[in-house]
Amino acid sequence: MSELAALTLAEIAAAIRARKASSVEVTQALLARIASWQPELNAFVRVDPEGALAAAAAADATLANGAAKGALHGVPVAHKDMFYVAGKLAECGSKLRKGFVPSATSTVVARLDQAGTIRLGALHMSEFAYGPTGHNVHLGPARNPWDPTRITGGSSSGSGAAVAARLIYAALGSDTGGSIRLPAHFCGITGLKPTSGRVSRANAMPLSFSLDSVGPLARTAEDCSLILAAIAGPDPLDATTADAPAWGTTARPLSDLSIGIPSAFYIEDLDADVAATFDNTIATLRALGAKLVPVTLPDQTAINAAALIVLAVEATSAHAPWLRTRPGDYGPQVLARLQNGLAYSAVEYLEALRWRGPALATHLASIGTIDAIIAPVANSAAPTIEATDVGAGAGAELAIQKITRFMRLANYLGLPSLVVPAGYSSGNLPIGIQLIGRPFGDEILIALGEAFQTETNHHRRTPPRM
Repeated sequence: MSELAALTLAEIAAAIRARKASSVEVTQALLARIASWQPELNAFVRVDPEGALAAAAAADATLANGAAKGALHGVPVAHKDMFYVAGKLAECGSKLRKGFVPSATSTVVARLDQAGTIRLGALHMSEFAYGPTGHNVHLGPARNPWDPTRITGGSSSGSGAAVAARLIYAALGSDTGGSIRLPAHFCGITGLKPTSGRVSRANAMPLSFSLDSVGPLARTAEDCSLILAAIAGPDPLDATTADAPAWGTTARPLSDLSIGIPSAFYIEDLDADVAATFDNTIATLRALGAKLVPVTLPDQTAINAAALIVLAVEATSAHAPWLRTRPGDYGPQVLARLQNGLAYSAVEYLEALRWRGPALATHLASIGTIDAIIAPVANSAAPTIEATDVGAGAGAELAIQKITRFMRLANYLGLPSLVVPAGYSSGNLPIGIQLIGRPFGDEILIALGEAFQTETNHHRRTPPRM
């Protein structure tokens, strides 16, 4: 692997600003890696070498004249194929959006453009972001760089694979029920699902308007913070961000932070490797000075059930016109999920929505002054693509239920959640741990992640082919 590709987002941004590496050199290095890895990983749906190199040359010329566009000047990135760019294809992993060219640009992409990034292309995703594994009947599955027979996690499948394989330094993903956190866990990278309302979703493909979040997948917590500094904050095009605070830092030392260890649910039915990683992470955070305390959370089964109702109904509502006119253009799994949303009554949906406020109040009361909850991301490292293919056997749905079981608290209650690489299975597959914060406590999660990554090197390990 080239030295340039091995650097983190923070490191490469500093190198370009200091003119120790040019944006063109960096872009060429990544394009070479993409050409080598893409046939195996299927991480990209489109690559734009000419456009990226032209943008890189322009970035170098601007810097040579003494001006940097922003903190990420000249850094190549790529994003999940659901973030609209005016005049560019955005097909959302689907047949229904084949050839779709939006007329407006996503706020988050526009803000990263303002920070100086350049785009290499668009990344693979589950069809309409409605799948947690990375399968896609239209595009084929994305593949995990640690083992191409394994899933990447979804729906930000290409984002997870590309960052893990060092094809890009960071990518945007969306998280409606784990779609940033699962790829981070399975691919051995860092991902942040922000507090709901912290980041604009304007002009990004919607799935569930009250659960969708936009956030980064990157190598480190520091890298995620750099992305959030660029994209977070109020946006008049997304009313949910009206009260979003500016991105900042936390000055609180780890000795002043407390982390809750759940007494049930999140510690049940874990593979031995995940359980050991969970225990080791707790020990590391304790050694760093954080206070680890037991906590009894409210009934998580009820939260999961309510989240599933909200997601099912809102997704079906968003797709209702196509379900009436073009149902045959959906893949079987996504079609079945969308049709499932028709089974819920308006009363059930409204009850699930109305309970969110009381459920959040009960959650906050249960944790008291605790700053974050530590929990596994999934009960296992990445299962195989075959074992999670719903078209191949009855066991696939059960496997999918197991890997998504710990995801829904953060989406339903609107809480931030950071996933960091924390260990490896006996088969050398990555295992992540999630830290679930308080509302708008995103910066505290970043501080915990940075401290953990200063002490450990899990985030520095690379897939074996490298």
